[in-house]
Formats: sequence, structure tokens, C-alpha cells
Amino acid sequence: MNVQENVSLKHLNTFGVDAHARWFIEIDAEDDLKAVFADKHLKSLPHLVLGGGSNMLFTGDYEGLVIHMNIHGIANRIDGDDVYLTAGGGEVWNDLVNYAVDHEFAGMENLSLIPGSVGASPVQNIGAYGVELMDIFHSCRAFEISTGIMRVFTREECNFSYRDSVFKSEYKGRFIITEVTYKLSKTFIPNVSYGAIQQELDNRHIVSPTIKDISTIVSYIRVSKLPDPKTIGNAGSFFKNPIIPVGKFIQLQSNFPDIVHYPSIPGFIKLAAGWMIEQCGWKGKVSGNTGTWKNQALVLVNHGNASGNEIFNFSGEIIKSVQDRFDIALEREVNII
Repeated sequence: MNVQENVSLKHLNTFGVDAHARWFIEIDAEDDLKAVFADKHLKSLPHLVLGGGSNMLFTGDYEGLVIHMNIHGIANRIDGDDVYLTAGGGEVWNDLVNYAVDHEFAGMENLSLIPGSVGASPVQNIGAYGVELMDIFHSCRAFEISTGIMRVFTREECNFSYRDSVFKSEYKGRFIITEVTYKLSKTFIPNVSYGAIQQELDNRHIVSPTIKDISTIVSYIRVSKLPDPKTIGNAGSFFKNPIIPVGKFIQLQSNFPDIVHYPSIPGFIKLAAGWMIEQCGWKGKVSGNTGTWKNQALVLVNHGNASGNEIFNFSGEIIKSVQDRFDIALEREVNII
């Protein structure tokens, strides 16, 4: 095992925050994980599993073991109309989406250009433009830290909900996902429920879109609204869209008739956090080395030298502002380390 000391994590988190890991190791295979946790010293250390670093904010150095998942490989199995697409946890998420699109496997196209790794996708139940990971998830393999054995989780066992899963609640810190299998289809039924997709299809005079068309348009919309982490540090949407009871929404709408909202589970309405943040005057605001993105108030950015604490404190100001005006408590979507 190649365990490194005092490793910079700046290039391993999309915020580009300068933080260091006291101990660091790359995991290229499941056997590497077994070896790490068979070592008494390493097993005794606090540990952090790191994939693409696209959904976390380091507010300081990590004084434990950072485990960087680097397991690769993509394979597919076709059973009639169903396609079972399996990928290693270290694969870049958008590379897998492109693989599916190129092979005309339907189901992932609305999730194009989401940053991060395959292994992190079930943890967060990533979603965008009318599709959530739970809609295409089949199963995953995960390493159980306490026993050193591999376990397979089905969709039902993951207990998915909005930006949540069993891996963020009762199993948090107990398992490390090494491989994920998705259930896609050879039959393509375009999902254009998100208004911007249909609008862009109309703009391009596309009547019968292909899988590639939807992926291209979703990517276009994302690029037009969201900054590229390669040019300016960010973690995508920093806050969750709040879900509130219909009764509270009706009261809120009476005071704010233009409030942006979406359908949710029965009896609840999903609000657009970005809209509320923008109404509070935060869109495009710069505060020291941090701020919100000029085209999307939901995205916090690092203008070059921001510390994790600076970004975290700035997010707290936004939360207070939205609470004061709308009586809605925003929840951070990113993991705070």
C-alpha cells in the first residue's frame, strides 16, 4: 500500500479550496480497501472517502485518512429491451453518461454534465432536469468497513428520496461504494418535463429528439447557467430546493405570487431555492474571495483564494436572508468537512 502523508487536496475538490490530508491513499481495486481496513493503524484513523470532490467543502485540513476512490471499468449486459450498465466507483459520472448516449442506451441523458464520480451518485441520489438517479438505479456493490466484506444493495434497500439515501443516514460512514449498476433501456422515451428542455428543442426546431439531442441540450443549458469548475471553483448547486407542505405553500404564494415552484410528492411542493436567493439580492454578489455565480444564485463560487470557512460563512448569510424574508430554512446540499 502506498500511503502518503500531508497531501494537498486542492486539485481533488471542485471548489479548489486549499486543504491537506494527514494521510492519503488511492484505491484502485476492492482488494485495496480490504488491505486498508485490515491494517490496525489505518483502520483506527478517522477516514473520508473522496471521489471527484464535487459535492464537498473543506473548512480545514483533514486530520485522518483520505481514501480516494479510483476504481475504473465500464461494462454492459443487454437483456431484451433492458440494459444493465455497470461502472467502477471511480469513473467520472459524465464519462459514463457519454458512454450510454454513444451506445444509445436511454435513461441517463437528462443527467448529462453533472460533476462527480459514479460511486457518489447513489449517496446523493443525484438528479437534474426531471430525472433522479433512483429512476435508473439497479444495484451497487459496497465494502462494509466493520466486517471487511462486500455487500450488494438493491434499489429498495437504498431508501432513496430527494438528494438522500440510506448512505447519508443510517449507513453513513459504514460502507464504501465500489461499483454501481444502472438499469437503462434500448427504447427511448424523451423526458422533456423540465420546461427549458422543450423550449430549447423548439428553438432548434427539433420535433423528434434523439438521446443525443437531449444530452446535448441538457449540457447546453447547464453550461449557460453553471460555471465550469475548471475555470472557477464551485460545487454546483450549494443548497437543496426546499420541499414544503401544500398548506404552507398556499400561504407563501399569497405573499409572493410569482414564487417559482414544482410538483413534488403528494401533499408537498418543491420551491426553487435559487429564485428565493435571487429575490434577496444575492445573485452575482461578490464578498471577499467568494460570492454567488452571475447566472445562477444557487451556485457559490471561489474567486481564487477563498478558504472553506469563508465560503461556509457566506452561505450562512444567505440562509439567514432567505429565512428572514420567506420563513424558509435552506439546507446546504454540499458536505461540510
